[in-house]
Amino acid sequence: MEPVEQLTHPTIFSMIIGSGPVVQVVLLILIFLSVWTWAITIAKALQFRRATADTTAFSAIFWESRNLARIDDSTQRLASSPLSHVFSSGYRELSHVLQTGEAAGARRSTDVEVELGTVERALRRAEFEQSVKLERGITFLATVASAAPFIGLFGTVWGIMNAFHSLAFAKSTSIQAVAPGISEALVATAVGLAAAIPASIAYNYFAVSVRRYRESMNKFSDEFLSLARLHFAAKA
Repeated sequence: MEPVEQLTHPTIFSMIIGSGPVVQVVLLILIFLSVWTWAITIAKALQFRRATADTTAFSAIFWESRNLARIDDSTQRLASSPLSHVFSSGYRELSHVLQTGEAAGARRSTDVEVELGTVERALRRAEFEQSVKLERGITFLATVASAAPFIGLFGTVWGIMNAFHSLAFAKSTSIQAVAPGISEALVATAVGLAAAIPASIAYNYFAVSVRRYRESMNKFSDEFLSLARLHFAAKA
């Protein structure tokens, strides 16, 4: 009785080692993109976690106090909150225009509108700077999500081309002759999807979070301008 031949199942690592140089380069690129994606995802998750905690604390202080000077003293420790940076920028500009107006004398209504416009520009500039800070790294996630499958597909197509090309020099033309090469080539597509799927999920999550923070900063700026108008009225 002849012994039954046992089939050995190759591992992913052995497929990578046994693939061609072009496919190996593709796989190395995809692995690098995947590692960098996870690094950015973890860093952004920690950033947004701190921002959420500090924003909650800042909002509680702002809505309870409504005293700008007291709020400014209380929010120095809440540096991770985008709203605290918007507030600091607007408060500094408001203090500057109030001091300038006191030195110049009585204000006219047109002067108040000009000074409010200056404060508003400072708020909008801070909003933009905080939005850029929150978006940093997210574009890379979108790029990986869209490009990684195609990079993997390129490696797969190249590997299949080489597998069929080597079939011309093989003694056997059965499927067993090209199956190992095709399976090794398909690893590139699998690795590409493994890099793209987490990047796509992370990008969508962070993009929604950034959009919410933009809306929060915009609403906060409007509320700050209302308080600034009250300060101008009190100084008149």
